Amino acid sequence: MNIFVTGSTGLVGSHFVRLALENGHNVYALRRTLDSQPRISLKKHPNWITKRLDQLDSNDFKGIDIFIHLAAHSMTPPYDTYQNCLYWNLYAPINACCEAVNMGINNFLVAGSCFEYGKTGEEVDFIPTQAELKPTNTYASSKALSSSAFEQFSTLHKVAVTYLRIFHVYGEGEAETRLWPSLEKAALSGDDFPMTKGEQVRDFMEVSEVAKCFLNEAEQLVNSKKKESQFLVKNLGSGYPQSILEFSQHWWSKWQAKGKLLVGALPYREGEVMRYVPKI
Repeated sequence: MNIFVTGSTGLVGSHFVRLALENGHNVYALRRTLDSQPRISLKKHPNWITKRLDQLDSNDFKGIDIFIHLAAHSMTPPYDTYQNCLYWNLYAPINACCEAVNMGINNFLVAGSCFEYGKTGEEVDFIPTQAELKPTNTYASSKALSSSAFEQFSTLHKVAVTYLRIFHVYGEGEAETRLWPSLEKAALSGDDFPMTKGEQVRDFMEVSEVAKCFLNEAEQLVNSKKKESQFLVKNLGSGYPQSILEFSQHWWSKWQAKGKLLVGALPYREGEVMRYVPKI
């Protein structure tokens, strides 16, 4: 396949690019600047396209089989303004996809977020894809609106769009401030690790597995005979819910940490949703 991918230097994007290249695909990877580097090392590099998402035009999609949108703006606190989140998570991606349609592209694979469900996560044990979206921050709200926009985009342009709502990703290349790398750093250095009570229930999925799912979905889309007005939403998770405390204890033990987990030392974030578990 000839794959065009945004977010190619991010966590999921870096792993996806590496996997796609290893499987013999041609990858055209969008990066914002020449200084933008993948989160992980690549033995082989893709065809880099150095532009902002909102600078793409139809000529960037010559010969492409599928557009994969993995880029996301302001995924972690403090979240950007609603206006900026809407621009980068809704308007810019839709406009870029319209440019791709102008070049005849009819396969689109888009990364969504479990945070689109928001408060609904606490109302059901397992969140179905048709659940009401009740986002609780500017990032999640912009992504929820993008899912509706991509559904209309599929209908309007008679193209196939698969929208994967990713649950909690962890693994190599993750930002140092996030839970798993912070936990690893403390464990390997022998430090104690202050954390909340860890009662939040999540579905954690290792990032290389997320990349595999995206590549499998891409191959299915390109090989599918049905192309017109096909819009499909899927939840992407491991199917194994656990509390943040259980997750932390597992890795603390695996790394044979000498320090202690200081459970309850930190407060929960204001307005934190305590359960995000997908129906898969």
